[in-house]
Amino acid sequence: MTNKVGMISLGCPKNQVDGEVMLEKLNKSGFEIAQSIKDSDVMIINTCGFIEDAKREAIETILEVAEYKKAGIISAIVVTGCLAERYQDEIIKEIPEVDSVIGIGADNDIVKVCHKALLGVRTSFYPDKKYLLLEGDRMLSTPKHWAYLKISDGCDNRCSYCAIPLIRGGYIERPMENIVKEAQDLAAKGIKELIIIAQDTTKYGLKLYGEYRLAKLLKELVKIDGIEWIRLYYCYPDRVTDELIDVIANEDKICPYIDIPLQHCDKNILKAMHRTGSYDELKELLFKMKEKIPNLALRTTFMVGFPGESEEDFEELCRFIKEIKFDKMGCFTYSPEEDTPAAEFDNQIDEDVKKRRADVLMDIQYSISEKLNKAKVGNTYKVIVDAFVDGIYNGRAYFDSPEIDSGIIFKSDDKLDIGEFVNVKITGCDGYDLIGEKV
Repeated sequence: MTNKVGMISLGCPKNQVDGEVMLEKLNKSGFEIAQSIKDSDVMIINTCGFIEDAKREAIETILEVAEYKKAGIISAIVVTGCLAERYQDEIIKEIPEVDSVIGIGADNDIVKVCHKALLGVRTSFYPDKKYLLLEGDRMLSTPKHWAYLKISDGCDNRCSYCAIPLIRGGYIERPMENIVKEAQDLAAKGIKELIIIAQDTTKYGLKLYGEYRLAKLLKELVKIDGIEWIRLYYCYPDRVTDELIDVIANEDKICPYIDIPLQHCDKNILKAMHRTGSYDELKELLFKMKEKIPNLALRTTFMVGFPGESEEDFEELCRFIKEIKFDKMGCFTYSPEEDTPAAEFDNQIDEDVKKRRADVLMDIQYSISEKLNKAKVGNTYKVIVDAFVDGIYNGRAYFDSPEIDSGIIFKSDDKLDIGEFVNVKITGCDGYDLIGEKV
C-alpha cells in the first residue's frame, strides 16, 4: 500500500520553495502526495519562526494537526522549517504527538524521516545549516502559470531585530547557470511569471563572483521563451544599483514592480536596527527609481514600535509614507526575538502603542492606495488571469503580485484560460480592489 504524505507550508515564499523540493523528493521515492490532512498518513508542517505571530501560527497549526493524530485519522507528524531549526527538541518535548523534528539542514533526509515516523520511530536531528537545500527538483505548490525562483538563502546583514541569520545561517547563493537552467525548466512546464526571491536579492553575485550580478542574471532570464513577466522581491536599498535600475527600466519582461522592505526612515532608528540610510537618502533613492523606471510600482514593509521609537520618529515615518506614496505597503509591530541584540535594548515600546501605530500607518496607506486606484480608472492594462469564481475573473496587472496584493476583478464575454494574458480596462475601484472588463 502506498503511503500518503501531506504538507502545510507556513511563512515566506523561500520556505515554500524548500517545501516544494521536499515534496518532489517524497513523490520520487514513492509517496503519494495528499491534498488534505484527512487523506494523509504522515503530515509535514513546514514552519516559520521569524516573528511572534509566525511562531504562534506554527504552534497552533501543529496542535490542530495533533488532534487528527489523536483521532486516529493520521499516523505521524513531522515538523520542519525555521521553527524546528530554532526550537529543536523543545517542540517534541512540549507536543508529544509530534514524531519527528528536523532542522533545515536535514531537508535532504525527508524521505527517511517520514518512513521512520510511520514506523513509530521518533527522530530529531539538526545538521549544519550548510547542508540546507539551496536547489533541487520541485513539486510546484503555486498555480500552473507562476512560480518562485530562489537565487540565494541565508543572510549576513545582521539587523539587530532579526533572527533569520541565527535560523537560516550565513548568506549562500546559487551559480547563475543553475538558476537560468531552472527558469528554463519552469518555462517548459508552462510557467509565465517568475518571482525572484532570496533573503536579499540585490546582494546576488557577491559571494560567488565578487560583484553584484542581479542585473546580469535578469538579462539572462529575459531571454527565456515563454517567460513573460519577471518580478523582484526583497531588495535591499543600499544595493539597488544604477545598473539594476536601468535593466528594470529597459527590459519589457521585467515588471516595473519592486519589493524593497525599508523597515523605517528615521536615521537613528535605522542605525539602532543595524541598517543604513535616512529620510533624505531613502527619499532620493526612491524618487530616482520612480524617475528612471516608468510607471514603477513600489512595495515596502515598515516596522513600528522598535525600541526607542518616539512619537516624533513615528510622525516622521507617517510623513515619509505620505510623501513617497507607496503603491503597496505592509506593516508589522516589533516583537523582541530571543538572542537578537534589540531584545536587550532599553526603551521597549508598549504593545498597545505598537498596535495603534500600525493601525495609523495602514489607515494612511489605505487612503494612498484608494487615490492611486482611482487614478487607474479608465486605463487599460495587460492582465494575467489567476482564477474564475462565480462568473467573475480574478487577475493581476504588473503592479499586483500574487498572494500579497489584491488584484483586479473583471468580466469577460469570452471564456478565458487561467494563466492567459488579456487586456482589461479599469472601470472602477473598491478600496484596494480594482474592477474592470476585458477589452
